[in-house]
Amino acid sequence: MLGSFRAFTALATVASILVSRVDAIAKISRSGRYLYQDDGTRFYIKGIAYQEQGAVVESADNAFGEPSTFIDPLALPDACRRDLPFLQQLGVNTVRVYSVNSSLNHDDCMQTFSAAGIYTIIDLALPLNGSIDRVSPSWSTNILDQYIRTIDTFSKYDNVLAFNVGNEVVVQEATGVSPYVKAAARDIRAYLSSKSSSALVGYAAINGASTWRDALASYLTCDASGGNSDATAIDLYGLNDYEWCGDSSFESSYAGTTRNFANFNVAAYFSEFGCITSPPRLWTETQAIFSSQMSDVWSGGVAFSYFPASSVQGQFGMVTVDGNTVTTSDDFDRLRTQYNQASGPNSPARSSAATTFGSCPAESDTFAASTTIPPTPNEAACGCLQSTLSCRFTPQTSNYSAIAGELIGTACSLLGQQGGNCNDIGGNGTTGTYGRLSGCDPTVKLSFVMSQYYEINNRNPQSCSFSGNATVNSAAPSSASAANAAASSCISNPSATFTPSAPATTGGSGGSSGGGGSSNGGSSGGNNNSNGAVPLITDARALLGLGSMAAVGFASAFWVLV
Repeated sequence: MLGSFRAFTALATVASILVSRVDAIAKISRSGRYLYQDDGTRFYIKGIAYQEQGAVVESADNAFGEPSTFIDPLALPDACRRDLPFLQQLGVNTVRVYSVNSSLNHDDCMQTFSAAGIYTIIDLALPLNGSIDRVSPSWSTNILDQYIRTIDTFSKYDNVLAFNVGNEVVVQEATGVSPYVKAAARDIRAYLSSKSSSALVGYAAINGASTWRDALASYLTCDASGGNSDATAIDLYGLNDYEWCGDSSFESSYAGTTRNFANFNVAAYFSEFGCITSPPRLWTETQAIFSSQMSDVWSGGVAFSYFPASSVQGQFGMVTVDGNTVTTSDDFDRLRTQYNQASGPNSPARSSAATTFGSCPAESDTFAASTTIPPTPNEAACGCLQSTLSCRFTPQTSNYSAIAGELIGTACSLLGQQGGNCNDIGGNGTTGTYGRLSGCDPTVKLSFVMSQYYEINNRNPQSCSFSGNATVNSAAPSSASAANAAASSCISNPSATFTPSAPATTGGSGGSSGGGGSSNGGSSGGNNNSNGAVPLITDARALLGLGSMAAVGFASAFWVLV
């Protein structure tokens, strides 16, 4: 049965909530592999994915169907107030948002949801151009800065349950990206701790063969130093799981996965669920997720999706929106019934929950990830290096994503022909080898390779042209040896790890590198337009695009390009 509610009804409901609820939302923390409220009551995520899908541009480079724009739902106060009554009808206590624009104001939505007892799980990535690239990964200053800007924007709110450092970044064909995700978790954990933030560090995994999926889960929650420290571990593991279809059963759908995670050491939940391959969606898996059969391992789940969303599998969504009118579907009604009947056991007691962080899984044919993870990106060191480079990337157009990839490939190839290489800018998560510039912004990497080619050609001005996209730096050291000495001084400890600090400059969200976004209606980032949709890139410092990062990945995979 379809139902409609007008905007004035939603506004009246919200007003009533804001008047009647005065208590602060309870703080949620992890103890062992469970989530608890301040009073020791066990907390289960009863969530829904909450983000309108941006424009999806089909291409061979976008096999996951990731959008090229996104709509930041937490920056649209009227929409949050419009949707709140429906979220309450569903009985949700958490919304998951895939991308947000850190330059916008989120006070109204976050406070509205907090007053209603609704937490948020916020993905830090901006798909396509603001996440760790699953094909050619890097953990670099531009992505770290983007993540930190988002954390700084949201750290003042009391209803941020977790920040996800990635979503479906690691896939079966690319397990070597795992060390980059783990490095992101390490640095984001350190930054949150420096801000005395209680937000959890999460990751949402694609569900794949247990031969590598289970190893990834163990890898993201192990101590890379070999001790019993959580410094490099996530707190909250999400599994995007669509195994339960139709009116299935625990034994037919979830039993195997639950057994595989029986000894998992941190909190786990289904970061997406809701099969669409056998309609209608009955949502009977909800009763299993919150039952004693699963509660010893899982802490709830997030139904996908409130808004309509398309994917390579088909169409999701439980409501349609026309202005201020929300129309619900049978999917919505069935989930409402199931969610309102679900309540997980209040056990075990928090006092009995403990966590150990053991050694990391060994590399194998199905999971090839080194326990040596990338260093913390060092913006000061990279900025220092940039000032010493003799030939610098100075694009003729502000929209330089289309040429940067070709330029870095060309520069590495020319350098290789003359006996040089691109080792310094590359990295390899399988071997645990990372160049001394691997954590720098891609534009710094490009300038470095251009400078190497310029120096190897005895500073011939023609070798610092690159079709007019590079210029000689008159302030650079006067000789190649002096330049090398200055560069070594800037990058004096390339493998260092430390607590990162907030970026020196602020601005819109940006990022480089592709992949790692939601394959089921995720998002990407930029400036706000009147309809809430935002373009892919706004931070020019962070811009390179897929082509350039593929070139960096090619360099890091083969080291010497000839």
